[in-house]
Amino acid sequence: MDLRNIAIIAHVDHGKTTLVDELLKQSGAFRENQAVAERAMDSNDLERERGITIFAKPTSVEWKNNRINIVDTPGHADFGGEVERILSMVDGVVLLVDAAEGPMPQTKFVTSKALKLGLRPIVVLNKVDKPDAEPDRALDECFDLFASLDADEDQLDFPHLYASGRNGWCDADLDGPRKNLDTLFKLIVDHVPAPKQIKHQDEDFRMLATTLGADPFVGRILTGRVETGRAKVGQTVQALTRHGQKIEQFRVTKIQAFRGLQMQDIDEAVAGDIVSLAGMSKATVADTICALAVDKPLEAQPIDPPTITVTFGINDSPLAGRDGKKVQSRVIRDRLMKEAESNVAIKIKDTPGGEAFEVSGRGELQMGVLIENMRREGFELSISRPQVIMREDENGQRIEPIEECTIDVDDEYSGAVIEKLTGTRKGDLVEMRQNAGKTRIVAHVPSRGLIGYHGEFLTDTRGTGVLNRVFHSWAPYKGQIPGRRAGVLISMENGETVAYALWNLEDRGKMFLGAQAPVYTGMIIGEHSRDNDLEVNPLKGKKLTNVRASGTDEAVRLTTPVTLSLEEAIAYINDDELVEVTPNAIRLRKRYLDPHERKRMAKQA
Repeated sequence: MDLRNIAIIAHVDHGKTTLVDELLKQSGAFRENQAVAERAMDSNDLERERGITIFAKPTSVEWKNNRINIVDTPGHADFGGEVERILSMVDGVVLLVDAAEGPMPQTKFVTSKALKLGLRPIVVLNKVDKPDAEPDRALDECFDLFASLDADEDQLDFPHLYASGRNGWCDADLDGPRKNLDTLFKLIVDHVPAPKQIKHQDEDFRMLATTLGADPFVGRILTGRVETGRAKVGQTVQALTRHGQKIEQFRVTKIQAFRGLQMQDIDEAVAGDIVSLAGMSKATVADTICALAVDKPLEAQPIDPPTITVTFGINDSPLAGRDGKKVQSRVIRDRLMKEAESNVAIKIKDTPGGEAFEVSGRGELQMGVLIENMRREGFELSISRPQVIMREDENGQRIEPIEECTIDVDDEYSGAVIEKLTGTRKGDLVEMRQNAGKTRIVAHVPSRGLIGYHGEFLTDTRGTGVLNRVFHSWAPYKGQIPGRRAGVLISMENGETVAYALWNLEDRGKMFLGAQAPVYTGMIIGEHSRDNDLEVNPLKGKKLTNVRASGTDEAVRLTTPVTLSLEEAIAYINDDELVEVTPNAIRLRKRYLDPHERKRMAKQA
């Protein structure tokens, strides 16, 4: 049976996972009557809720005596670490582009990685049946994109197809029969080369580990492509670091291969196939698993460095330990170390005192996903405001990361967006194009200026704007960027909020919580309408007298409180504030709860 290894790459929401669903269905991976969830590849709870892919996952389909290993990859640049490693396992990529939107920032990010590795992409213009689709324009933009990324002649001569992943068809012509995906299957088999590793099946066994998993019964599982030789169950192998040091020697207890959505046990792994091995206790991502005779490791892809840092600390508020079971710093540290092992884009550093840990990663979304996963596992944490990682160049000058923002908004909101990005947030406008009532704005903005901007952006565009960002370059420090303008309302008492008190406080600003919510001294309960912080008493009940007058006992009607999501809360806080995260609650608080200590620390700062 002939073998092909491909990855499907695209921008967020361009339809990767939906297309993989159809490839699985049409190749006969499911029975006719089998119940399969929509977006079958997004198996994680968070992926299903948010409708995004977070973890790259391989699957395989069989078509006319060919086996095609397909890797579904994430579209967000925050999870780019996943994509960079995956591309080293495959021999070709299918680049999916929305026929209406054309190539987007993330498309550019992933395609540049694929072209550098010498892969020849197949371009599929998806969603051509949308009313606003312009497949010809999208195709021209793809060619321009490849040219700007220094593609060679072979890569520029890319084959292209027109498709609708949701309706399960793909054709070489826009007016084709629109029946099935056979055209895509045939092109993959004809255009993508068979793994060159197949020729090296008689050499010593070597495999580069690209993703790490765990199974409660088998223990650690490493997935990767076998580069040379064969491995059998029961064989003794070793693991080497990227510098060639031996980590451990172990017996292979299990070999699994991807067959449809299932993992199947196989007796032997051969060069060229993508498999998972079990039996190791220490080996991890980017290590080489090889025969005992091998002493040179395989080269691993370098990973882009992290751009933001968030401090994870223990929850030391008066309400600590009520919701979660995992509250000690030791348990939090173990969990973070485990995360850093499987996710190479994350770095963990201990802080002096050992009560908190600095976690560095690619972006707010990646941090939000990690925190959300931890709170679901029963952890309680206090989270600081994200800080951008600064560097020094060779002349000793401070440089900071700049991101390329691509924004699509209705024409009427473009002024407000440009003013915010180029004014207060120190961005540079690069390009502005208008088309049928929509404006596309491209700007280079410091990463610092984008922390907390997304919520404000949605308000400015009445929820209709789309903002995409991707790391662009390092540039000299652009000076101070003003933070949140408004102050906050801080509780001065411990207890449960009273509706009457909140009703009286409504003219002071917006509330973040309703009646009968637990509060403590130093907790933030709302946003002040002015720029200073204000201490208030949300527990003050109505004084009862024996005089009754008409109109005194009217029911108190409260305005609906503003509920912040986890990412919004983290982006909202200032440097002297924290987000308290527990399995059942997200609360904002001051770093120092005691008002006297707050004043003392503010003076020192």
